[in-house]
Amino acid sequence: METGLIAPCGMNCGICKFYYREKNTCPGCRDLDKKTPSTRFNCVIRECPILKDRKWKYCSDKCDHYPCRRLKSLDKRYHTKYHMSMLGNLAIINGKGIGSFLAKETKKWACPQCDGIVTCHGGMCLTCGFEKFKN
Repeated sequence: METGLIAPCGMNCGICKFYYREKNTCPGCRDLDKKTPSTRFNCVIRECPILKDRKWKYCSDKCDHYPCRRLKSLDKRYHTKYHMSMLGNLAIINGKGIGSFLAKETKKWACPQCDGIVTCHGGMCLTCGFEKFKN
């Protein structure tokens, strides 16, 4: 888990399956390379003018609109479908620091069988195929 892979919205790009795929790999939300998937540049949270204008690291940094409607909607979807919360992530980062957050993420998303990384999208270990969140 790396600090540079934590998106402004609180998403840990290090647990996103698109970060690890071989074709059309996404380098994470903080990479500014225009050769990356267009979905990143269509993200209204990542492209938020207030966030960019004030050069904040995270949406939760002194924003009068935090949490905005879009972030709440994204958080609800990820909480329901992918076993993670952007708002929860940002609360840990703000309250305990990025180091504590990364330690928590490392523990939460480690495969119990091989210690590989389990992605939030599908809950499958990228190394051994273990399914962490079977329904």
